[in-house]
Amino acid sequence: MLQRLRLAVLATLVACGPLASPTFAQAPAASEQALKAVLFYKLALFTYRERDGSDAPVLCTLGRTQLDEALRSLVDTQADGLPGRFRALRSPGEAGDCDFIFVGRSEADRLERLLVELARPGLVTVSDIPGFARAGGMVELGVKGRRDGLAIVINRRAARIAGVEFMAQLLRLAEVSDD
Repeated sequence: MLQRLRLAVLATLVACGPLASPTFAQAPAASEQALKAVLFYKLALFTYRERDGSDAPVLCTLGRTQLDEALRSLVDTQADGLPGRFRALRSPGEAGDCDFIFVGRSEADRLERLLVELARPGLVTVSDIPGFARAGGMVELGVKGRRDGLAIVINRRAARIAGVEFMAQLLRLAEVSDD
């Protein structure tokens, strides 16, 4: 399973040319954030959800996160030809047109309340806050260890409530919970 995850992550990185730029290769922390940005950006490819008719999903971030620059770069270059728009939000009230929202670690103290505010059909919630999926978020991204790769935790119950389903390819790579 770990080997498959590494291969999938490697394939994702190779497929996204912008990540080969020096900006993302400066430090280990930067490459971790770039990897999370790529997975967040490509999540739309592995998600079935209620749509508003637009082909270009709106990717949003809320709170302090290091993903903003990487996401802007991915959206601007339309990596893999994927259309998308990016918005950095100041409050959950601005999330009305968001299709995918990444909640920054700065929001950990008010996570429970945020998830209630963000609960609506079709909105996919993602974060790297430890315990995010257990708290009711849909997709938690984390690092297992320095060489062990990225951990993906999916809360299928939270996704079902919002009318979201994930493709089998993603579910096979993730730890799936029904909490």
